[in-house]
Amino acid sequence: MNYSGKILLSGLLTCLGVTTVQAQHISQSPDSVVIANDHVRLHVDTRTGYIDYRFHNGVVLQHTIAGIDELQAGHLTTASFSKHQCSTQPVKDATGNGTLLTIIHSNPAGALQLEQQITVYEQAPHLLLKVQATSNTLLETRHISPLSILPEQQGYLTIPGNAPRILDVPFDNDNWVPVVTRQWPSAAGMSYEFTAIYDQHTMAGLVAGSITHDTWKTGLQYKAGETTGRLDSFIVYGGAATKDEKRLPPAYGGLDGTHDHLSHGTLQGRIIASPVILLSATSDTREAFRTYGQVNVQMAGNREWKGHAPFYWNSFGVENVLGYTKVMMPPGVIKTSDFLATLDNFNRYAEPVLSVDSYDQSVYTTSLLTSLSKYGRKKHQQMGFYFIPFAVWTWKNTVETQQLSGTPTPLSEVVLRDNNRQPIMYKEGDWAAYAIDPSHPATRASIIQQLLKAKAIHATFLKIDFLTAGALESSTRYNRNIRTGMQAYNEGMKMLRSLVDSILGPDIFITMAISPIFPHQYAHTRFISTDVYSHLRDDQPGFPHYGSTAASLATGSHLTWMQGTLWPFTNLDVVVMKNFQQNPDLSEQEIKVRLYAMMVMGSILGDGSDFRQKVAADRARQYLNNPALCAYFSQPVAFTPVKTSDGDTQDQQLTFYRKGDTTLLAMFNFVKDTTFESRWQTAGLTGTHDYEIRDFMSNALLGEVRKDQVSFTLSVPARDALLVKLVPRD
Repeated sequence: MNYSGKILLSGLLTCLGVTTVQAQHISQSPDSVVIANDHVRLHVDTRTGYIDYRFHNGVVLQHTIAGIDELQAGHLTTASFSKHQCSTQPVKDATGNGTLLTIIHSNPAGALQLEQQITVYEQAPHLLLKVQATSNTLLETRHISPLSILPEQQGYLTIPGNAPRILDVPFDNDNWVPVVTRQWPSAAGMSYEFTAIYDQHTMAGLVAGSITHDTWKTGLQYKAGETTGRLDSFIVYGGAATKDEKRLPPAYGGLDGTHDHLSHGTLQGRIIASPVILLSATSDTREAFRTYGQVNVQMAGNREWKGHAPFYWNSFGVENVLGYTKVMMPPGVIKTSDFLATLDNFNRYAEPVLSVDSYDQSVYTTSLLTSLSKYGRKKHQQMGFYFIPFAVWTWKNTVETQQLSGTPTPLSEVVLRDNNRQPIMYKEGDWAAYAIDPSHPATRASIIQQLLKAKAIHATFLKIDFLTAGALESSTRYNRNIRTGMQAYNEGMKMLRSLVDSILGPDIFITMAISPIFPHQYAHTRFISTDVYSHLRDDQPGFPHYGSTAASLATGSHLTWMQGTLWPFTNLDVVVMKNFQQNPDLSEQEIKVRLYAMMVMGSILGDGSDFRQKVAADRARQYLNNPALCAYFSQPVAFTPVKTSDGDTQDQQLTFYRKGDTTLLAMFNFVKDTTFESRWQTAGLTGTHDYEIRDFMSNALLGEVRKDQVSFTLSVPARDALLVKLVPRD
């Protein structure tokens, strides 16, 4: 029977009718169900179980399925079942009103069934989906996919445009691994937690990513087809656990994965649910990513920060481990405090932080740090504190014999172990970092001891590091109800945040250094990349082949949406005024580029200079005390990228803008020998005035834009950056 028509939705809709909900239309025939709004048309084939998505911007996902690898039943997909029943019901959540579509896939004699749930909103351009396996017997799995596109089902994903790209995101920010963009025809790999398939010229495309991060590590595995802009395989799944394959390039399987030593932990139960996935296909993936961030906050919350953003000095840029090479020593921190107190603009907003980082505790004892804190307080400065909650650095031959610091518990009882019962090294070597169990009471006791030290020195700023260690999979855990690395890490971070609030108070600023992106809600900011050393390019002679401004901003250009959604600020690490540790000296031009990169990312302002050096002190008076720059960093806001990084090269030319009372435009030219020119369209940037183009820091007049101009051009020399403000002329 073919049935068509439209009625108002008033409760549960089964696959026996047709309805419309304002801008949302639902229709059914004997072999299909269709839900459509202004952004997407979703089609369910009730004969095969396939689901097709056709988005308004031209993105198509054809013959999508869901599936599970169950340890006893094997690999099952929604296409494996003979019966596909649909029902809908109205929903309302923080995003708005919509329809929840439920599809139950079953076999007449089978105990296991798969249930897909898809939320389509009336007005929002995104939708949410998940799958759960149910049975009257115990299930167990380490791999469950709410969305898969496979060649055997003649599935595919296509996007329009002439320059399609795939955003490939590493699991964490360790090892200086970048976010990279993959191109046809060779694009194949794995992104973690989220990705985008988009057109480099128009920025239109699809954003897909997990919005639940308390159980699964989410992988998004892709393989390009022969046709440009088409993926023949796209598998989004909970259960990603990948080893570092040192024979491969770092961003292509070498160091970009989860760093696990064994498979993802299994979940057990009569009901096992996948991560919840957001899909958003729009004309602007930058806005889609901001929505992705906002929905993550709706699901898990975030940490807000009242008042001005912190300004801080961090010791790591002067000496690797303080006390080890005897470069800084306590008198150097005193001199740093004295110098910072002379910078009136640097001190105009939040009280600056003295952050002693990664210190040798035999030199920097609690009593010594307390005395430094008291000294700083006299100069209206705060104290920072550094610690590692889920890893222990120690000698390889002592891991089985020593105690966990601050506790009577043997470290051997707390370390994570592989399938051969061997301790898991998070960082390998004779002097190694061993991952420890976030669920173990001794880990909690050790964190308490660290926080009591922080309290003793009156710390108000915490830098927590090497957090990924707590997310590693393990064959043993103290809490046997915790079955996956992400469950352990989420519970560990929740515990840590609770302890910080109870021991130090709620107004403690927390920045995460090496860490996964998610869960995000336990800190105020996170490093965009690993440590940044402020040299311009990774291939610069005499400098490390990592940690450059070019590399960090290339990654950051795809992540500006995180500021203001996941965190109130980002952190692009510190700038240095002369040299980082034993690296060669920097030019003033490199310092300016570095500061502008931090600005466009919405980063907090940190410095890692040795101000006992006259050059560093003189430059700090020029740059760190610049009134316009300090005012901006007191409430930093990320710019919107116009031109993001593309490919792996260091030859990036990037543009950003920030609209406000005074519109700001930024351009970065990391090319060695070519001027970068960019034509800016006035529409959306200017109003009904004539405008002056002024240099951001010096306020020097660089040009003008008349109110009748359609566009104007700005240029940047090689190896340089430009940041200007458009000032209305009276």
